[in-house]
Amino acid sequence: MPCEAVVVAARRTPIATRSRGLASARLEDLAAPVIRAALTDAATAVGRAVRPVDVVLGNCMGPGGNPARVSALAAGLGVEVPGATVDRQCGSGLAAVLDACAAVRAGDGGARVAGGAESASTAPVRSVDGVPYSRAPFVPVGWPDPDMLQAADDLARARGIGRERQEAHALRSHRRARAAREAGRLAGEIVPVAGLDADDVNGRVEAVLPRLAPLILGGTVTAGTATRISDGAAAVVVVPREDADGAPGLLLRGQAIVGCDPRLPGIGAAPAVIAALGNAGADLSRIAAFEIVEAFAAQSLAVLERIGLADDDPRVCADGGALALGHPWGASGAVSVVRLFSRLVRGGAPAGTLGVAAASVGGGMGVAVVLEVVR
Repeated sequence: MPCEAVVVAARRTPIATRSRGLASARLEDLAAPVIRAALTDAATAVGRAVRPVDVVLGNCMGPGGNPARVSALAAGLGVEVPGATVDRQCGSGLAAVLDACAAVRAGDGGARVAGGAESASTAPVRSVDGVPYSRAPFVPVGWPDPDMLQAADDLARARGIGRERQEAHALRSHRRARAAREAGRLAGEIVPVAGLDADDVNGRVEAVLPRLAPLILGGTVTAGTATRISDGAAAVVVVPREDADGAPGLLLRGQAIVGCDPRLPGIGAAPAVIAALGNAGADLSRIAAFEIVEAFAAQSLAVLERIGLADDDPRVCADGGALALGHPWGASGAVSVVRLFSRLVRGGAPAGTLGVAAASVGGGMGVAVVLEVVR
């Protein structure tokens, strides 16, 4: 019989727009503090020191050299703690959490730190034959490989999601994030880094949204309905349930990683959520909280529509999503788990409450997880 995997601690850095508040922090400078903070929280939760047997982190853009191992050493975990880095693009952080849970469920013993980190500000410039490029291809030659902006605009057109609806969704995300920040609901999950102790939230969106020009000629996506490229990191501690000693946490109930048409990669979270719910034996009505990475308003709306949720469902990104907070690619999926931990575990939800975290992935994929509160 497989072990059960429980997330007993979850922390993240503030999220800052590229070249702003965290611009001077290297990737390990972001990851190490949240690893240490999550392990401290885990020790408090279970009543004893928690010594991880591995660190698994998602990362998309480098610097290479196995950032998870570098971050583990920077966190002071000792040379005997290894590390593995996962690249599933925008789903990397969530995929890393699932990999850690899988190892625990397989009976591989011991606690694991999992999450993601991205320093877009310090990511290396890549080139082929001296020609710089921003990302590697997501598909082989001959396949459609739109950049994410074009893909979001194409998805908006395919699903009939107009600019006004996108702006309403982006504004809702910003208002929720501002309200959560003012109420102090984000503070308990954030580890200050490089002098920054709160997210870099744009306070002027409401005023400028209608005035922004489309980013693609003839399109509907604007800078206000697209997330910002960001720096940030997140980490959780996963332990076998029998080692949790009754500590409150999030139990893995179901998961799914799926593929979809690479021409419209933004829809990938929808079939992943549907499959994860099926694997968990749950339906939408049972889910108390959704955290779905908002790369673009059009993409987020298309996912909600496909799942069967209303644009303004209060369960979805209740404290604001990536449209407001930012999108540190390799960390964002792990940030979603941290957000669920805050909303459900720190928020006092009763045992048995379910939450969903999900992300769409460049190249045409989706990843999702169903988590259950245990106490």
